[in-house]
Amino acid sequence: MSAAALFIAAASDLVYCLDELNTRFSAANPGAELRVSTGSSGNFTAQIRHGAPFDIFLSADQSYPQALIDSGDAVASSLTPYAVGRLVLWTRRDDIDVSQGLSVLANPQVRTFAIANPEHAPYGRAAQAALEKAGLWQTLADKRVTGDNIAQTLQFVQSGNADAGIVALSLVKAPVLAGQGHYAILPLNSHPRLDQAAVITRHGRQNSWAQRYMRWLRSPSARAILDRNGFLLPATPTP
Repeated sequence: MSAAALFIAAASDLVYCLDELNTRFSAANPGAELRVSTGSSGNFTAQIRHGAPFDIFLSADQSYPQALIDSGDAVASSLTPYAVGRLVLWTRRDDIDVSQGLSVLANPQVRTFAIANPEHAPYGRAAQAALEKAGLWQTLADKRVTGDNIAQTLQFVQSGNADAGIVALSLVKAPVLAGQGHYAILPLNSHPRLDQAAVITRHGRQNSWAQRYMRWLRSPSARAILDRNGFLLPATPTP
């Protein structure tokens, strides 16, 4: 392993904007070698507890980094709220009017819709909560398909294997999806707030690049990138 390597585990809602974040970080920190894995926050938490050699963990839910702190697998002083995620209802089909909100999922033209797995994906838990609040969780159970993480959930809709999906705003705003489909943002009060946080793991506590990266996440430049990609900032009041 290179002495300059920094291993990052990141929630899948960051899969597109992380490229921009890391490019800017690397430009300001020549010599840093960033190695990134994306997936569900719950799965990464389990991997880190079992010794996976990640230095930094960017979670879609603050509870996972806090759990690692509580178990001694992350550095308490490094906990950094960096964003608030947004849920959207997204489809590529013109005959599905997402402006109707979640109720459109009950319409017959929606045969299947996708969410992330609520057992280990924060966006999945938020989607379940929104569906429960709308009275649709049980009634639409037969239409529901589940992705392992929010990026896979998006792929189900993108590929046509699901007619619609409850996914992350940060994904549908990515340039690679420009002009593909339609989305409607779900109200923040329709589900638990997706407060996202990063932490330095026990493995990364001696890695100076980890400390630099956490400082970078707090910088105005990093916050501007997150804002452009559909995230709210941690200090943003709830509408």
